[in-house]
Amino acid sequence: MIKRICVTGASGRAGRVTVAELLAHGYEVVATDRVKPPHDLGTGVLLADLTDHGQAVEVLAGTDAVVHLANIPAPEIHTPATTFNANMTMNFNVFLAAAQVRLERVVWASSETTLGLPFEVPPRYAPVDASETIAGHIADWSGVPFIGLRFSNILGPADYEHFPSYWPDPQARKWNLWGYIDERDAAAAGRLALEAPAEGSASYIIAAADTVMNRSSEGLLKEVFPDVPLTRDIGEFGSLLAADRAAKALGFVPQHSWRDHLGTA
Repeated sequence: MIKRICVTGASGRAGRVTVAELLAHGYEVVATDRVKPPHDLGTGVLLADLTDHGQAVEVLAGTDAVVHLANIPAPEIHTPATTFNANMTMNFNVFLAAAQVRLERVVWASSETTLGLPFEVPPRYAPVDASETIAGHIADWSGVPFIGLRFSNILGPADYEHFPSYWPDPQARKWNLWGYIDERDAAAAGRLALEAPAEGSASYIIAAADTVMNRSSEGLLKEVFPDVPLTRDIGEFGSLLAADRAAKALGFVPQHSWRDHLGTA
């Protein structure tokens, strides 16, 4: 039974809420990051640089599984070369170390940017889905299940106060098809990915059930991307990021919306 979990990137936004989620559900957590968190996480934080393979092996040794969140989370924080080199190196080191120490599972997080964001060029269709093969080879030869979580823009109640500023101009948030995921749901998705049946390598979009906008999703698509077909009924405010595979495979159903915080406005 998976009980002792390493959470990488534990000092970051997604990492902090994931540590809290796992502790609340009775898991023992080994938290690691390059920097200390801004507040106490309820468990110690082991400082490590995962671009060093030896350190990756050391932090995973003695754990049952890893939730790997230690990446540069978005473009334009660092130079493109720095972002690519750091993220690819960290991912490879963690994946290989997980196979070497024979973890029972790897849950790893990236972002919706792998879908081709920002959508300055219209997508081919909507909702957007994704298939991930980056961990496939190691999963194949090691037998360790890999679950990739493609998080939409992770936000929380403090951010929802800014949402009304997006509403007059749909162009402002078209870069990710107006998507987001509540930080509490992002943490729950990480836990569910540890608990769901899994084999091989698969990845799932993790997005809220709605958009950041207060107008119909179909109307947004027609206005901003008029040539993009909507392939199924998504309801009035439904997300244009296809998270249904996560519901089927992981049992993930978003529980939080900005509408609970601000009202339907």
